[in-house]
Amino acid sequence: MSRESFPDPFAGHPEWELEPPRPIVPTPATMSGQLRGRRVLIGLPGHGWRGDLRADEKVVQGSRTFVPVMSEGEWYRAEAEQTEIFAPLVPVERVWVEEYGVAGISLAADDLTSRLVSMDEPARRTPVAAVDAASLSGRRVVRLLDDGGEERDLRAVTELHTNGQGEVCARVTKELDWYRWGWSGHAPRTLEVAAQLLWAE
Repeated sequence: MSRESFPDPFAGHPEWELEPPRPIVPTPATMSGQLRGRRVLIGLPGHGWRGDLRADEKVVQGSRTFVPVMSEGEWYRAEAEQTEIFAPLVPVERVWVEEYGVAGISLAADDLTSRLVSMDEPARRTPVAAVDAASLSGRRVVRLLDDGGEERDLRAVTELHTNGQGEVCARVTKELDWYRWGWSGHAPRTLEVAAQLLWAE
């Protein structure tokens, strides 16, 4: 499904065009300040990376510094229910923090060479417009706001579809509600977002 398949609501109004969301740029945790609640990746250069994790503040044991790391679902549940959970300690040099870079134009990778990355660090992640994403359900998404801001910590709960007014859109929910849906079974409150304002992280 290409972006050209949908009418452009900003056509003829260049002053209304919104910048794409900022990309995710992994930064070594050794270079970051407070970590509590931050999204992190763990791994080893040349080996691989694991994401969808949250960190707590650094812990020093002897001469080593560690970062308590837990799955995002466990972090949200602990915060919502004010409970303690087990968080493995990961050496700080194996932890990378998701920071936001400078917004730019999102380009689809059209050949293998353009998709190759360095194995020395986690790859930078450039947002993909919802109309260009292969799928949305369950993915982290960014909603662009009218003032040029971004709303993050959202998950898509549907694919793109046409609403009752004939507009192409998807429904999203706050990430806390997305995870609560899994541990409680309660369906989340959702918001309908126009496809042109939605990007997949």
